[in-house]
Amino acid sequence: MAATPGRERLIEQFKADGLNVMFGNPGTVEQGFLDAADAAEGFQYVLTLQETVAAGIADGYARATGGAALLQLHSGVGLGNGIGMLYQSLRGHTPLVVVAGDAGVRYDAMDAQMAADLVAMAKPVTKYATRVTDPRSVLRTVRRAVKIALTPPRGPVFVALPMDVLDELNSEPVLPAAVPLTDVAPSDAAVGRAARLLAGAERPVVLVGDGVALSGAQAELAAVAELLGADVYEVDSSEVNIAASHPLRRGQLGHMFGEHSKALVRDADAVLIVGTYVFPEVFPELASPFADGARIVHVDLNTYEIAKNHPVDLGLAADPKLALRALAPVLERELDPLRRAAAATRLDARRRERALAPRPAVPVEWDGTPMAVFLQTLAERTGGDLIVFDEALTTSPLVTAYLPAERPGDYHLTRGGSLGVGFPGAVGAKLAHPDRTVVGFAGDGGSMYTYQALWTAARHGIAAKFVVCNNRKYRLLDDNIAQYWREREIPEHAFPSSFDLSHPEIDFAGLARSLGAGGTRVEKPDEAVAAVRRMLDHPGPFLVDIQI
Repeated sequence: MAATPGRERLIEQFKADGLNVMFGNPGTVEQGFLDAADAAEGFQYVLTLQETVAAGIADGYARATGGAALLQLHSGVGLGNGIGMLYQSLRGHTPLVVVAGDAGVRYDAMDAQMAADLVAMAKPVTKYATRVTDPRSVLRTVRRAVKIALTPPRGPVFVALPMDVLDELNSEPVLPAAVPLTDVAPSDAAVGRAARLLAGAERPVVLVGDGVALSGAQAELAAVAELLGADVYEVDSSEVNIAASHPLRRGQLGHMFGEHSKALVRDADAVLIVGTYVFPEVFPELASPFADGARIVHVDLNTYEIAKNHPVDLGLAADPKLALRALAPVLERELDPLRRAAAATRLDARRRERALAPRPAVPVEWDGTPMAVFLQTLAERTGGDLIVFDEALTTSPLVTAYLPAERPGDYHLTRGGSLGVGFPGAVGAKLAHPDRTVVGFAGDGGSMYTYQALWTAARHGIAAKFVVCNNRKYRLLDDNIAQYWREREIPEHAFPSSFDLSHPEIDFAGLARSLGAGGTRVEKPDEAVAAVRRMLDHPGPFLVDIQI
């Protein structure tokens, strides 16, 4: 194969792996590589104004496509800007292939301007981080990174690409990365043991996470839960693992405080954990929240998460879809008539509850508010046929009351604990699904972390829609410190002034217009109906600032 500059061959390698879109922000040490990218046919560079935004859009794109996404950061400063968002991708197992340039291997000894140990910077927020130093191993290293990113547990990987290495002639073959198949099924003996541990339960609970969505195991999960008559709680979950309307779905476990999760699982006598770890709260219970003697079965392809924090009776390193599919018929045989009848009774009781309350009740304080009217109108106008990227946080219960997460791929929740995911995530999801209506929800505080995403949407004609849930504060912090005060018996008093965002007031709609998007502000309920119409009818990106 005739040799060509490594920077050109690298683009061909990306295309061979289906990485035809690269999100990034340019820099001098990447200029030759970006010049080659601009000249390549069938390859798109999506420009952002800051690396955090690029990382967020790439994350949303990967989540919406179900594959990997390619992210370019600018050397040490760009990698530093993107690290917070890469942590989101690491915790959420998003397969990002991240590349960054540096001036060159020949300059390492000079310790000059912009010199940094990029690999050391990237390691805490990636599965794999390396630097190419030999021009004969550029493509080999990239293929290895792609393989690692896409192998469960998925996650971001990082490759530093020195300019002089990419400028050298390269004759490596361009081949697609070989990603190993992980459709691993448990043995018959292991399935039998799992069924026996679960079949005798009187108070079973199922805990699930995004490993279910990744393996497409929603139907198999529902079948096993129905056989057990077990309530299903989502844990560290940001995708649709079970339809919101399923009678056994009971919502999310705790996000901040372990005592909330403990209250929901402590009475269970058998627990099936699938595709997640326990427990993901910021302030988890240190002791096991499960009852003494509770039988626990944990299924996951990520063996690190099995029994990571608390003991289990049986851990199965297996694909959730295959494991649950194998478990259902064996479990059905193991259930004696009394247990089967009891499980059916529990399921029927949940069905009756759901029939009486087909959607989550809207809290009285929200009824008739601009946000409630907006969401109700949006649901009616779209028939629920839209993709939601939800970073509404304290407003999320209202968002999901009107726009329940029913179908896989239609709902993505923020994850990782930091802010700024909602708007770039919506841009990435819309780029992945240009024919779908995509709406990103964010609080006023969270939106300002990555507001530049609107400019990228306008520049590239990505017609995502955006909603600011504007309560003029970091409301989640108000709620969390109130819990902190209660736990420590501290008398309530004024919230810290640093939680307040009311002054100076931010003109979100005007800011959207300045970035090339449309925008409007909603202060009264009767303005919300027109705002939905304007948002959906607008041909490009459009933002609605809703006062709460």
